[in-house]
Amino acid sequence: MDFGIVLQTDPPASAVVSLMRRAERQGFRYGWTFDSAVLWQEPFVIHSRILDHTERLIVGPMVTNPGTRTWEVTASTFATLNEMYGNRTVCGIGRGDSAMRVAGRRPTTLAHLGEAIEVIRDLAEGREALVGGVPLRLPWVRDGRLPVWMAAYGPKALALAGRIADGLILQLADPYLTGTMVAAVRTAASDAGRDPDAITICVAAPAYVGDDLDHAREQCRWFGGMVGNHVADLVARYGEHSDAVPEALTSYITARNGYDYSHHGRAGNPSADFVPDDIVDRFCVLGPAEAQVEKVRALRDLGVDQFALYAMHDAKEETVDAYGASVIPALG
Repeated sequence: MDFGIVLQTDPPASAVVSLMRRAERQGFRYGWTFDSAVLWQEPFVIHSRILDHTERLIVGPMVTNPGTRTWEVTASTFATLNEMYGNRTVCGIGRGDSAMRVAGRRPTTLAHLGEAIEVIRDLAEGREALVGGVPLRLPWVRDGRLPVWMAAYGPKALALAGRIADGLILQLADPYLTGTMVAAVRTAASDAGRDPDAITICVAAPAYVGDDLDHAREQCRWFGGMVGNHVADLVARYGEHSDAVPEALTSYITARNGYDYSHHGRAGNPSADFVPDDIVDRFCVLGPAEAQVEKVRALRDLGVDQFALYAMHDAKEETVDAYGASVIPALG
């Protein structure tokens, strides 16, 4: 099983690079960052620095979107990093939440996202693709490789990921929901004539190692608020009691009352005060190292290939070190 770390690109960028280096030393194989141009610093600039200061770490956004950058620019950025550092990038991509909404736009459609995934991958790997009806190719790409992993929750998005993506990013660590969603992706892949086991499954969620569960919950409650943005979109699309979306995912947002993106992804986010303790416990990985191993092992047994932990709390270094000492040796 692989392990990743997910960070915001808060200044100073040197601190992000330093923690990524620490994670690599502790056995992490992936380094991810948020991509929201208004809220945080430009991730791809920092990705270049991370790649230059690590040896094996695979780096990418969790997640970019097809609306804030033109597709040929996104592909060229990845292809340039790959040429410089030897195919050590992965493109995490979704419809767009904070990056789009903070800029006054709505998330893109699934059809738009699906087209973007195939164009970005083709261009970054040196193949010709149509962009706005114009055939384009990056003539300088040699032996490029760019896996594209799609973030998804709802049934149509999961089906799209199964049909065209190289991997699924599932932003919650609830074993029941994970099992249901992984099965949906693998079924869609099989129905499309693809090998369902060839799709990489990445679960991403906050991890907080320690015995003080109340404190850990308060440090990670923001995550339920972030997931709630996507769940609210699903409820608006499918209805509050739709068979298409499990109640185990949707029921907790009934007390949600708007969302302030100025606190997005941060401990103490007041827009996450509606998130109950049981959701924090289900969606996150909390407790001592032994409990972390137990829950991540359950995810692995459901077919999860990578656990990527969000480190947006007051124990970033301690959590990375605890994973390096106890969790990664047990499961890696």
